[in-house]
Amino acid sequence: MRAMVMEQAGRPLVATNLRDPAPGASEILLKVHACAVCRTDLHVVDGELPHPKPSLVPGHEIVGSVLAVGREVERFKAGDRVGVPWLGWTCGVCGFCRSGRENLCDRARFTGYDIDGGYAELTVADQRFCFALPARYDDVSAAPLLCAGLIGYRALNLAGDGERLGIYGFGAAAHIIAQIAVAQGRRVFAFTRPGDEAAQAFAKELGAIWANGSDQLPPEPLDASLIFAPVGALVPAALKATEKGGTVVCAGIHMSEIPAFSYDLLWHERVVRSVANLTRKDGEEFLALAARTQLRTDTTRYPLEQANEALLALRTGQLQGAAVLVP
Repeated sequence: MRAMVMEQAGRPLVATNLRDPAPGASEILLKVHACAVCRTDLHVVDGELPHPKPSLVPGHEIVGSVLAVGREVERFKAGDRVGVPWLGWTCGVCGFCRSGRENLCDRARFTGYDIDGGYAELTVADQRFCFALPARYDDVSAAPLLCAGLIGYRALNLAGDGERLGIYGFGAAAHIIAQIAVAQGRRVFAFTRPGDEAAQAFAKELGAIWANGSDQLPPEPLDASLIFAPVGALVPAALKATEKGGTVVCAGIHMSEIPAFSYDLLWHERVVRSVANLTRKDGEEFLALAARTQLRTDTTRYPLEQANEALLALRTGQLQGAAVLVP
């Protein structure tokens, strides 16, 4: 099969022909139809996340069809359309797993990091961590739902039910979650790179009532803020913009250093918290919501062999919405 392989962090992916994978007992073999490109992929490829699998095939927002199943597989059959997310396996027996917090499992394995992912023609995945996908989305439109949507949904839930929602970094996750927030009756305030008028116009197109650079304060205090951009300096900026008792959610897997800030920004019971990974419950809830809601996913298609170009476009802020690789 054709695949794009990370041989060394910090170097471009290499187009390679690999042996076709075979499913294990509880695994399914998938023909990959689409794989969205996530900022986490950038963190892996750029070496900001340590100890990836050697000779890794990245990618964890996978849409594919089942070609074959292992002997213990009961959930899916050949021909089914399936989505594969970041969380690829957990132990199921630790305290985190048994308390509904499998996203924190110490032995968890992740797609496109510990397990070969979707930058390829074929992939295998544990049936227990795959999802059936809403029929209303085609393969390319569905791919960003599997991380940008899922992690954004978890972040939105952890932000509470405040009406005035700030979103810092208007990329793949933000453009999906802004639509959900607007549908819930929230007012969205979008923060982009300073001077990025195209991103600000895009945010307003999707329902934001205000959009400006992240160096600006909103016209009124926020009840909660979601930070999708991996920029530590946005934490004190978001705290400054957030009302007493509000929550700032850091929604990325990696972030640059958070600068020191005065205690008065945190005082009055403001909360700063992170989001780690996802649970299968998150996935089931979000995809059921997506099935009821015609979410718009703006995508730019790239052939599989142009994975490096797609990563560069994401790295340099040239994308509106999400890049999606199509083998």
